[in-house]
Amino acid sequence: MTATLTTRPADRLGPADRTVLALGRGALAGLLGTAAMTVSSTIEMRLQGRGASTTPAQAVAEVTGVRPADDDAQQRLNTVAHWGYGTAWGLARGALDLAGRRGPLASVIHLAAVLGAEQVMMPALGLGSPTPRYGASAAATDALHHVVYAGATGLAYDALAGR
Repeated sequence: MTATLTTRPADRLGPADRTVLALGRGALAGLLGTAAMTVSSTIEMRLQGRGASTTPAQAVAEVTGVRPADDDAQQRLNTVAHWGYGTAWGLARGALDLAGRRGPLASVIHLAAVLGAEQVMMPALGLGSPTPRYGASAAATDALHHVVYAGATGLAYDALAGR
């Protein structure tokens, strides 16, 4: 006996199915966007001769009260926070699709949301000032990595959606 897997055309999916599909695509796209951002920031750090930021781990510590015991634990928390945050922001990309925003416009809105949240959240947690206060170079570097993230997330999302 053989089993056949059938799929329902997207236009026949119910609202709950469409929501789950869009958010699932968003999470996967966010993961892929985070991978692209990780590559861009790793290359930039090597070229600039600077170390990795510990801000993701510091943000988790502020929000949850979890304090890493040592530098290795802080690096692990940093890695989990970075990947988790980027993957979670992919859900917003899926939500944009559900709201009828697709393609490059959705990527620009996504970028604005991610950058805007960073500029508000980090100072609110006491983890520095908005990026422009660190100078044009730091602001440009931060923007570059977020453009890479939003662009890669958008491309991945659209590919997963068959666009």
